[in-house]
Amino acid sequence: MSQILLTGATGLVGGELLRLLNSDPRVSRIFAPGRHPLPPMAKVISPCDPQLSDALGAVTGPIDIVFCCLGTTRGDAGSKQAFVHADYTLVIDTALVGRRLGARHMLVVSAMGASAGSPLFYNRVKGKMEQALIAQNWPRLTIARPSMLLGRRAKPRLSESLFAPFFRLMPGRWRAIRAKDVALALREAAFLPQPDGVTILRSDKLLDMARSASAQ
Repeated sequence: MSQILLTGATGLVGGELLRLLNSDPRVSRIFAPGRHPLPPMAKVISPCDPQLSDALGAVTGPIDIVFCCLGTTRGDAGSKQAFVHADYTLVIDTALVGRRLGARHMLVVSAMGASAGSPLFYNRVKGKMEQALIAQNWPRLTIARPSMLLGRRAKPRLSESLFAPFFRLMPGRWRAIRAKDVALALREAAFLPQPDGVTILRSDKLLDMARSASAQ
């Protein structure tokens, strides 16, 4: 049975993933550090601190698999600096803690347009985050690059409300995808036997994996 480190457990994908992992017989314990306490769950240990880095420091492990579902927008973060802290620094902190505690597989939610050379700030930060994780030489690194996420947020995002109908009609990797489907795909990717190295999962592949998991 596996011990899990999960950051971003209060987010759209992370919340779905936490519930899936908590009910999965292959999982024995879930460390879900955060800024705010989580509702009591059988397998979950949730160190809390206003500074997520300090909450991460309270994780003792050992850890087998790391999931990182952290993500915000520049608008929600309040500044470029705060966005970089949330979507780059804390992701790398999560990875470093997991590696230190013995994890061999990391799965992270990135973005469809992630590229370190992108002219768009959001995509550029996501791309640099991916590069930094690859440079850590994880035995297995799974990068999810979903398109627009669908689901109920505690604080709705205007851009998602406006563009969701359009993205629902897009083909392939551009099509909007439910947060629950991303979570299902991440859980499947964590436990499916796959070769070592870096795997990138775009929306179309994520959806295929989620459908396969739901059919089981």
